[in-house]
Amino acid sequence: MATDGYFSNGIGPQAKGIGGAAIAYPKDSLAIASNPASATVLGNRVDIGVEWFRPDREASINGNLAGPDQTFDGSGKEDFFIPEIGYVQQIGNGLAVGIAVYGNGGMNTTYEQNPYARFGATGEAGVNFEQLFVSPVIAYEVAPGHSIGVSFNLAYQRFNAKGIGLFAGFSQDPAHVSNQGNDDAFGYGFRIGYLGQITPWLTVGATYQSKTWAEEFDKYAGLFADQGDFDAPANYGVGVAFHAPHGVDLVGEIQQIEYSDVSAVGNSVNSLFAGKPLGSSDGPGFGWDDVTVFRLGANYQITPEWQIRGGWAYATQPVQEGETFFNILAPGVVQHHFTLGATWSAPSGLEVSAYGLYAPKTTVEGENSIPASFGGGNADVSLSEVAFGLQVGWKFGAR
Repeated sequence: MATDGYFSNGIGPQAKGIGGAAIAYPKDSLAIASNPASATVLGNRVDIGVEWFRPDREASINGNLAGPDQTFDGSGKEDFFIPEIGYVQQIGNGLAVGIAVYGNGGMNTTYEQNPYARFGATGEAGVNFEQLFVSPVIAYEVAPGHSIGVSFNLAYQRFNAKGIGLFAGFSQDPAHVSNQGNDDAFGYGFRIGYLGQITPWLTVGATYQSKTWAEEFDKYAGLFADQGDFDAPANYGVGVAFHAPHGVDLVGEIQQIEYSDVSAVGNSVNSLFAGKPLGSSDGPGFGWDDVTVFRLGANYQITPEWQIRGGWAYATQPVQEGETFFNILAPGVVQHHFTLGATWSAPSGLEVSAYGLYAPKTTVEGENSIPASFGGGNADVSLSEVAFGLQVGWKFGAR
């Protein structure tokens, strides 16, 4: 999935085709994942989709006394397929319910040539992190054109790390740092939202998602801060949609993701080299900053059957120059996303949607990023992404 840090840039092919914007512009039942208030305006429908996602990960180490300058390919696993499903049902009297099942985020690196081998690590290196949300929703139209909604987010997380055993010597729990296989954790949280038709030509939306409180990754209690704690960060956003003449809609959105509030993600790794062990309370992390995402897009209804759309999204950089050494494992540095999409609708209620995405290569060049105890120098990390999504939807019954 195209990523803002490690979060997906939008949920569902129709939102992703317009730059990821859905807070004020719901197009299918997966929009309730972005704004649960959307359920009241979507009628009765079900949508099933899948995304093919290919990220290109790369790291380099330069000016390091422990070995020569080298570049490392982190894309040992290239292709990822991510399913998603949504369902919305109108109950009556302004009440609607629904459920969305989707990949909220993830991260993967697979280095067949271990970047940390010069420091004593062995075998392939990398991490795999997957985050699935199941979000039942209830929404109510409190006044004509104005709705509120809430979702209860049930989360499933899976994590695996390998080839980073050299860091065991810097952990309070060295037996639970690397090569422990997959570990699972469950969590919960909530999202609230508002959707309002202010005028015939203007719709606004707002949403807030709590932190998702998750179980610890016990197998990696010596790697992540707070003994393996890895919550999903809170996030919130606002959106607008302008309904112009001749079937043209223009959308804009801003979202804030609070990565720095999760110790395992936001705490600086520099405290590790100052003597604070991995896995400790408020211990070292990946040093990510909060991310602000800006999304712009347009949708054009060409005929009653065909729509086309396009969008752009920009995310501020979570990984800073001094934090790249640890982020060889998690180079979530992409900033620009360019998207195109289309939907074909049949009179029977069948819809078929597709989208494509290109996120050009972004590189964060390290600055004093490798500590002197490891020979100094710098680590640079890079990421680019392409994705293609396909969805089949079915609208049924009367609103």
